[in-house]
Amino acid sequence: MPSADRAVRYREVIDVIASLSEHETDWISVLSTTACELHHAFEHFHWTGFYRVTAPSLLSVGPYQGGHGCLQIAFSRGICGRAARTKTLQWIRDVNADPEHIACASTTQAEVVVPITTREGKLLAVLDIDSNDVDAFVEADINGLREVASLLAIRAAQCGMDALP
Repeated sequence: MPSADRAVRYREVIDVIASLSEHETDWISVLSTTACELHHAFEHFHWTGFYRVTAPSLLSVGPYQGGHGCLQIAFSRGICGRAARTKTLQWIRDVNADPEHIACASTTQAEVVVPITTREGKLLAVLDIDSNDVDAFVEADINGLREVASLLAIRAAQCGMDALP
């Protein structure tokens, strides 16, 4: 899908996610809906999901779409851990070239990981998108996924996630 078409598709998907989650107060339902909508919107998304912060410096899988993921990832390990540790988006065009990559699925060739934070900056989860194609992601993906993260910050507050310790 050409980059311009991807940008349009992101706008459509984000509008759907926003509409479906508009009055939702359950955080897991919001994440589940988001993973499902994103996964089915883009052919180059082969694993789409979240690793949630479940303990200090620990991410746990779910919800997600695709094959099995790693069940837990420490902040000190992998691309997801790096995104959590630094609270910065990670765009890995070829995972085989990144020594920190954890092979939760042997078919993964490219990855984007986006931190999901409250509006105050508290890390709640990371959104992990894997593709079986090297260099599968373009700037439109990065911009679209950043918009998804912004929407999720709003939904986190709506679900009371910003009030948790």
